[in-house]
Amino acid sequence: MNYFKQIIGFAKPYKTFAVLNIISNIFYALFGTLAMVSLFPMLNVLFDKTKQINTKPTWEGIGNVKDYLESYLNYFVTQKANEGHDDVLIFMVVLVVSMFLLKNLFSYLAMYFITFLRNGVLKDIRNALYDKVVDLPIAYFSEKRKGDTIARITTDVQEIQTSFLSILELIVREPLMILFTIITMFLISAKLTLFVFIFIPVSGFIISRIGKSLKKRSDRVQSEQGQLLSIIEETLGGLKVIKGFNSQKIFGDKFKESTDRFNKFSNNLLHRQNLASPTSEFLGILVISILLWYGGQMVLNDGNLEAGLFIVYMGLAYNILTPAKAISKASYSVKKGNAAAERVLEILNTKSPLEDTPNAKTKTDFTSQISIDNISFKYEDDLVLKNFQLTVPKGKSVALVGQSGSGKSTIANLVTRFYDVNEGSISIDGDNIKGLTKHSLRNLMGIVTQDSILFNDTIKNNVLLGKEDATNDEVIDALKIANAWEFVKELPQGIDTNIGDSGNKLSGGQKQRLSIARAVLKNPPIMILDEATSALDTESERLVQDALENMMKNRTSIVIAHRLSTIQNADLIVVMQKGEIVEQGTHTELLAKNGAYKKLVAMQSFE
Repeated sequence: MNYFKQIIGFAKPYKTFAVLNIISNIFYALFGTLAMVSLFPMLNVLFDKTKQINTKPTWEGIGNVKDYLESYLNYFVTQKANEGHDDVLIFMVVLVVSMFLLKNLFSYLAMYFITFLRNGVLKDIRNALYDKVVDLPIAYFSEKRKGDTIARITTDVQEIQTSFLSILELIVREPLMILFTIITMFLISAKLTLFVFIFIPVSGFIISRIGKSLKKRSDRVQSEQGQLLSIIEETLGGLKVIKGFNSQKIFGDKFKESTDRFNKFSNNLLHRQNLASPTSEFLGILVISILLWYGGQMVLNDGNLEAGLFIVYMGLAYNILTPAKAISKASYSVKKGNAAAERVLEILNTKSPLEDTPNAKTKTDFTSQISIDNISFKYEDDLVLKNFQLTVPKGKSVALVGQSGSGKSTIANLVTRFYDVNEGSISIDGDNIKGLTKHSLRNLMGIVTQDSILFNDTIKNNVLLGKEDATNDEVIDALKIANAWEFVKELPQGIDTNIGDSGNKLSGGQKQRLSIARAVLKNPPIMILDEATSALDTESERLVQDALENMMKNRTSIVIAHRLSTIQNADLIVVMQKGEIVEQGTHTELLAKNGAYKKLVAMQSFE
């Protein structure tokens, strides 16, 4: 029920549509009941059972409402009959048709208004989920499958709309229809109606027993759907490796195992779900059959009930079956949607450890230095950085070198606050970065990573991520500084050329130069280069290195380098081993020390 309350919270902006839906449903239920009752005078006219009443009846209080309505109806029909028998029949037909027309008109209006609410809630939940996914720290997704997250944003939210929110359509309409119908049935025959109530709890108990395991079964289906999407996402992302290693069968078998499980779980869920409708209908018909027997006795033997009224009563009793069946199906839907809501709200309710503090400061400039003060950090159990200390003065270039796993890239992740330090602090101009807004902190920084992360869009739009309102000339200037304009100007549509998924229409060097152009256009005071040339061939490396040197002029830079040839001119080179600093100095000073740095240089055959 907590899930339902939280999901309903998304409906608040659409409460006007909810009110209009409720009003329409009230009229739907009213005219739905009157449509059945309007058959009674029609039947009386056909069977010539109308009592001749020429005096207009008088109101004698709510206790005699049934007799008053019946007498008034007979008086009205008598008056019409005096004007001509055919007129009465035509009037009765028009009355019945009008009632059914109004019932269906308000049914349409109710559905019309609820559509805005349902689709609006669907849109808002998806938007909230997307914003939350983007806001959550990178660490949250390190163990999550991308496909499962995609499944939650797409299919699970859709399940909430089709299953969970379906109860919004029924919450007023069907109970009101049942209420109005039962009141009318009581007015016709209280004795017969009380007899019906004996069987309703029995039917409800049987139906509820069927739906008990639906949430669990639905949860398995949705989890497996996430697994399925993960395999698809991994397959599309790794097609070169799969084909290159002839691993199609391995991934094909994995996918088939997942589809087999999905098929099995879906069948189990649908079999149980499909049992709801026939079961509720059969139980309803069973109650109708008992009514036919018991009510028939009242008509034929006791004479306590008129035949016309009994036919109307049976119609009303059957009229309850449709809403009752809809409510039973909705209860299954809620159980099924509960599993989807649980998976969606798991993300929405996750609190980010990197949230801005209430009094977080917005920093707009960088004036003196970055101070990394005695920090320690671990991703899981083992420390990746131990008591690490470093100062990066404004305008200086500091390079971090060392073997893989020494903690170089972790420094970049911590300075940009993708992760928070476990001990110690990182400050910019004396302000602890935990006390700054993440947005203003990252506005001060440009990042170029080892993997060139580009998007399936044009060159221009990929570069514009650095500065959204930049002109075409500014984009071209950034491309020139990044040594990218030479190949971009040769493309058929220049900066408006689409570069494909992940930029795969371009070479590695070209992609990296576009990443640099993006950082250049942003023009931040602090630049972080995380092994920006390590994946490139010699010629591409030279072009990219030139681009990097152009970009780093007059900027504060933290350069994480694998290839030592790229950082000879750094103001300070820090040599790291197992999360600690073992040496630091300029290129010349470190070579003279004949220590760890010289060994790294020798290993790369660089003098």
